[in-house]
Amino acid sequence: MKSLTPAAIAPPFARYSHGVELPAGARVVRTSGQLGLAQDGTVPEGAQAQAEICFANITAILTEAGMDAGDVCHVSAYVTDRAHMPGYMAARDAFLADAPVLPSSTLVIVSGFTRPEFVVGVEVWAAAP
Repeated sequence: MKSLTPAAIAPPFARYSHGVELPAGARVVRTSGQLGLAQDGTVPEGAQAQAEICFANITAILTEAGMDAGDVCHVSAYVTDRAHMPGYMAARDAFLADAPVLPSSTLVIVSGFTRPEFVVGVEVWAAAP
């Protein structure tokens, strides 16, 4: 993967790339949106705790495909309030700490999810040889 961050536009204001070029012939994985639902059915309070579960679920999905966080080329995230952005971003940055190329990223504030206790949702695209 190659990061695309043109000098002709303002730099990203967080840890992401404006664009990512995938190599020809890459295998692509697209996850469903993950919510902060633990395997035991509990939902922790707080955006960071929920986002950590989202990224743990995404890690499990990527592992199933023989991939890891370094293969993520795009992250789409949804929070129910601006106040949840720092917690989500801390979990995202921890998930991508060792990524050799930062993915592109979209963060949107939404009115809610399927259950009112959910405050964060995350989905990714990943690509590998």
